[in-house]
Amino acid sequence: MTNKESVETQYEFKAEVKQLLNILVHSLYTNREIFLRELISNSSDALDKLRFESNRGTEIIQNDLPLEIKIEFDSKENTLTITDSGIGMTESELVENIGTIAKSGTTEFLRKLAESKSEASNIIGKFGVGFYSVFMVAEKVELTTKSFKPDSEALVWTSDGLGSYTISKALDKSDRGTKIKIFLKEETKDFADKYKLEQIIKKHSNFITFPIKIDKDQLNTVTAIWREPKSFVKKEQYNEFYKFLTYDNEEPLEVIHKSVDAPIQFNCLLFISKKNFDIFGMNRDDYGLDLYVKRVLIQHKNKELLPEYLSFVRGVVDSEDLPLNISRETLQENLVFTKIANTVTSQILSTLSTLAKDNVEKYNEFWKEHGRILKMGYSDYANLEKISNLLRFNSSSCETAEELTSFDEYVKRIKEGQKDIYYITGASRDALHMDPHTEIFKAKGLEVIYLFDPADEFVFSNLNKVKDFELKSADQVELKSLEKFEKMNKTEEKEEPLSSDDKLHMKSLLSKMKDILGDKVTEVKDSERLQDSPACLVNPDGTMSASMQKIMQMVNKDASIPKRVLEINTNHKIVKNLLKVFKQNPNNDYLRSVTEQLFETSLLLDGYLQDPHLLVSKVNKLLEDSSDWYTELKKM
Repeated sequence: MTNKESVETQYEFKAEVKQLLNILVHSLYTNREIFLRELISNSSDALDKLRFESNRGTEIIQNDLPLEIKIEFDSKENTLTITDSGIGMTESELVENIGTIAKSGTTEFLRKLAESKSEASNIIGKFGVGFYSVFMVAEKVELTTKSFKPDSEALVWTSDGLGSYTISKALDKSDRGTKIKIFLKEETKDFADKYKLEQIIKKHSNFITFPIKIDKDQLNTVTAIWREPKSFVKKEQYNEFYKFLTYDNEEPLEVIHKSVDAPIQFNCLLFISKKNFDIFGMNRDDYGLDLYVKRVLIQHKNKELLPEYLSFVRGVVDSEDLPLNISRETLQENLVFTKIANTVTSQILSTLSTLAKDNVEKYNEFWKEHGRILKMGYSDYANLEKISNLLRFNSSSCETAEELTSFDEYVKRIKEGQKDIYYITGASRDALHMDPHTEIFKAKGLEVIYLFDPADEFVFSNLNKVKDFELKSADQVELKSLEKFEKMNKTEEKEEPLSSDDKLHMKSLLSKMKDILGDKVTEVKDSERLQDSPACLVNPDGTMSASMQKIMQMVNKDASIPKRVLEINTNHKIVKNLLKVFKQNPNNDYLRSVTEQLFETSLLLDGYLQDPHLLVSKVNKLLEDSSDWYTELKKM
């Protein structure tokens, strides 16, 4: 409290300072609480400076005082007081430090504020005006300070932020350090509420090195363990911090703790959870890392630090090289920040690569929870090779639908002379295992990757090539490229080959089938890919895969059935019997029924059949006819 008998010296602010204070005092802010973060950060700096002086052997008054920050409030008087036992200030330092705003940076601050059109609280600290943020909530401020130097006097700085300030000697006994008493405005008196103060401190200043106390209770009890050497931190501490950060009851699947010194200095502590918390995909935007500068929270869940495909990572990044209070707009343009973000991404991908190599079971556990998010990194061209090595899929070589394989493992099993990696998309392993398009690959012992997620089509299309092998959809492969691979069971022939006469009639039968189907198909031809199925639909050469075509139709809200080639297995028993009917009577109604049935069954397998009721009706008719024929034969 200022003694009225002490001599007061009055100072006038410069014109640009008055302009700044006018902005702070009279503008409306949505984030007024930033002032408390600024004052606590200043107190922390003062304590850091004192500790530095102590370590170098400097004589310090009241050396037994605990290094701490105390917060006091009086809701009746509408006052808030912040006290630290730090380095304090002499009269010349008080004029210089509190007057930093009047020395340099103010004009630039005002220019930046006008250019960015952002609220002042976002860029306050960058220009040394953090202390003056107090006038967003204060109608008057009384600052009492006493330097750590011997024979120093306690001084009182007072201002209402309207254009001038006074400095006088404090005749009352004062401890070393600085005490800031804030007389709150009527509209900001809620900052004298204990609960609100606790929430603000835990949000912005929870990891300040020195104790922050309200009513003798320390608020910042969780240690900033990311600033500690990794060898000093126990697993229990990681688990405790993870649960504090995420509110997850389980311990994390993996911990990434890194300290980087060059070319930029920052610390990060990152966690990969065991479970995917966004099961239904409703909170895809709820991710990001907490960004700290010297233990002070700058932004909660900063998304620029982390690409969306790594959104399953939680944690903090703390930098020494970023300016305090850097604005969101400046963050996106800051080269140091960009380097930090790139390094964080690289560290996460490297950790996952090591995990995939050293602990396959644990990595597969990770993949089943977070793989659907990770593979969206197919658009990150800078890290595409790393991401492709982390991808996992099921394939025809797997024994169950749960088993996973990688591109590396696929390549190790690849056949001599094979230049492509084959894949196909479908609803399930069973469906793909029975898909007609895979029959030629099974016959020749060629492994096919099974994709169950429609998004995988975009991943593979974007990758295009892995380890010098082209990625080819099974329904797009040029069959001539498979001729060099022999069938696994050459002696096993289920049907006798067609005679020369039958081959001629078969050509006519295929032509007849095209006439029956009309413009529903582009062509009906003999199939080289089918081994067990009677027919399948194939896209004309040079077009996209069937599954990608289906996705694009959904995107474009196109419900039409694409015109495709109907391939017929001329060695199949159904087709050979159809040939017998054709040779007896080319206009037999049975030809039309079976042809339409083969076409619609192929549509059904590809997911394009629009009216299953009609298909069932035709199947029932065929069953009825076949039962009549069977009964007649029995009579004979």
